[in-house]
Parts: sequence; structure tokens; C-alpha cells
Amino acid sequence: MTENEIATKQIEEINSELDDINSYPDIPEEKKGRIRNLIGFWLLGLCNNYPYVIMLSAAFDILYPKNGDAPPQNPCPNVTRCNEMSTGAILLADILPSLFIKLVAPFIVLRTQFRVAISIALCAASFLITSFSTSHTMTFIGVICAALSSGLGEVTYLSYSSFFDKDVVSTWSSGTGGAGVIGALSYASLKEFFELKTTLQIMLITPVVSAITFWVLIVHPSSLKKDCSVCLCSSEKQPLTSSDIDLSLEKYTTRRKSYTIKKKIQLIKPLLKYMIPLGLVYFAEYFINQGLMELLYFPNVCDWLPLDRQYRWYQVDYQVGVLISRSSVNIFRCYKLWILPILQVINLVFLLLHVCFPFIPSIWIVLAIIFYEGLLGGCSYVNTFFKVSEEELEDKEFSMGVVSLGDSVGIALAGIVSLPVHNALCKLLSSRS
Repeated sequence: MTENEIATKQIEEINSELDDINSYPDIPEEKKGRIRNLIGFWLLGLCNNYPYVIMLSAAFDILYPKNGDAPPQNPCPNVTRCNEMSTGAILLADILPSLFIKLVAPFIVLRTQFRVAISIALCAASFLITSFSTSHTMTFIGVICAALSSGLGEVTYLSYSSFFDKDVVSTWSSGTGGAGVIGALSYASLKEFFELKTTLQIMLITPVVSAITFWVLIVHPSSLKKDCSVCLCSSEKQPLTSSDIDLSLEKYTTRRKSYTIKKKIQLIKPLLKYMIPLGLVYFAEYFINQGLMELLYFPNVCDWLPLDRQYRWYQVDYQVGVLISRSSVNIFRCYKLWILPILQVINLVFLLLHVCFPFIPSIWIVLAIIFYEGLLGGCSYVNTFFKVSEEELEDKEFSMGVVSLGDSVGIALAGIVSLPVHNALCKLLSSRS
């Protein structure tokens, strides 16, 4: 057999193997590896969103002046007490850096492991900086680190999930929902016993769990181990030719297609049908959370649930709804994604009217609405990414990362709009006192 015939035969065998790689069955000890990956992506979703959730849950506390002033001693003010700065400011610091990193990450060639390491380091820095903060400036730097960590982690892990069983998308989503409940609940509970500094330092266990999960627990696809040059923005594999084979070394490599910026913009266009509904849902959702939630005050329960605690437990209530819906995609599917933003905007209008003209008689009704709000947000998130994972796309890896921009843009706009609205509402409420 001639050298050319040998090369041709190897090319056929390799291309056959690449077809198998593209269908993701190549994890050793498949069943055991699949279980480890499902658990691993749940933990990655949990740890990735945890610092983001903590900063939002702590927003009401960390916005008190850092000159030693304590919160007002009167737990039952006659009207809603407005912070000098809206919690929407924390939302902006928590989402704008995340939005920026999601915008640029799909266009930058960096190895997955390097991205993960940066995300974990930023997570640890966020808790340390915020816990030792002595000024608003230092606090916002800590919040920005948390935002960069979560944003880089989300676009990295979602893109990386395209190499695994599609069910890791649902476990990742469930983990991010779990981050909401565990984050909000752990913060509200620990704050009952510890000061803010100690509470935040206890949460340094999060980056440790992330590192162990990614580098120890997850069984990485062998296709990625064979090609150490893998990057997140150019994963499409091409058939091999004889120039790709080194017969003397008996090794092979896969060529990965590199897209131009113009081509990547073209790939984004068919994704808008997912990104726009997702963005609208999250705009309404976070306008409620960071623009209205601190103003949804019920003085008739302040003897056992003061103003600051009402805000914390609103956050817990919301995150429980998110967790349930983000974990439900294998039980309940929503195929009409455009319905969800309509329902969420109705929630926004209803609660905004209550803040302006109080008519809801009980805090329990507001808690039910906030829980429902969380259900809608989580449903939109998980069903959007699950539909993308099922669709035949030219580059699914790139698409998964880009679609995550939808919720970030919506959240950023909510933060921007909530600041002037917060000030206007505070003036309205003050004029009535």
C-alpha cells in the first residue's frame, strides 16, 4: 500500500471519528461521566451566579453611607424610606461590566480554562473587596468584579456546554436558579447573625467550589483534550486533508473555522427572535427588583419585618420562583416565548401603580406577585436556551454565548431607567408625608 493510500485511509477514519465527536458521545465511561457532567454544570451555574445574586441581595445594606452611620433606628417609618442612592445603582454596577464582557468575549480567542480561571479569581476578589470596603467607590469596585466574574463565566460555560449532552443546559439553568435561592436565603440568614463583613467573607467558599467542579468533577470531552488550541469563538470542525496528517508522528489535528466580524454579525441575526423576548422579560423583571422592590413597604408588619428585612425577603421570594421555573424545562415547555414578556410587563405596571397609589392591602399579595415574577423570568431563561440548544444552527457554540446578551441588555436598561424613576417616586412619596 502506497503512502498516499495510507493517508487516504487515515483521512477517512479520522473524518469518521470527527463525525462522532460532533455528536458528543465520546466521554469515557459514558453513563458515569454524564452524571458527573450534569451535576458539574448545576454547580457551575450555582457558583457562577452566586456573587451576582449576593450583590443584589445586599444592595440595600451596602448603600448605607460608609462613614460609620447606622441605618435609622426607627424600624417603622410612616412612609417608605428612600436611600440616597437607588439599589438600581448596584444593579448597573452588577450588570454593565457583565454586558461588556458578554459583548466582547465571543470575538476574543482565549482558551476555556484561562477564561474559567479569570472568572474564579474575580469572584474571590469581589467578596474580599466588598467586605473590606470603606467607601462607595470601593464597594462598587467589588460589585464590578462580581459582575465581570458572572458575565465571563456565563458566556464561557454556555458556549462550552455545546460540547456536552444537551441536558447540561437544563442543569446549568437549574443551578443558576439555585444560586438565586441559596444566595438570597444565605445572605438574609447569615445577616441575622453576622455583620456584613463577616457574611461576605464566609462566601469565599464559592470560588473554591467552582475550581473543584471544573477541574476535578467534570469529565471533559476527549475532542477538546486532543486539541489543546481549542477556543470558544471558532469551534466548527472541518474535514481533514492529507496536509493535516503527520505520518511520521502518527498525530492529527482538526482545523477550526475562524469567522470574520461581518460573518459573526450575520450569525446573530437569526438569534434575535430569542434575544428580544428574553431581554424584554428581564427588563420588566429587574425594573421591579431594583427600581420598585425597596419601595414596596408595608408598615403594618414592620414590628416583625422591618424595611430592610422586607427587601431581603422579597429577594428570597423572587429567587424561589426563579429556581422552580429554571428547573422545570423537562416537565413543562413554553414554545411561545413572546407571551412571557407581555405577562412580565403586566406585573411591572401593576406594582408601579401600587407604589404610586397604594391599593394592595397585604404584603402576602405582593409576595405572591414577586414569586410569580420569578417564575416568568426563570421560564423565559431556560426555555430560550433549551430551544437554542435544539435548533440546527451554523455555529451552536457561538450562538449559545451570544443569546446570553439578551437578558444582560434588558437588565442594563432596567438599571438605567430605574434610577430616575426611583428619584421621581421618592419625591412623590415625600410630598405625601
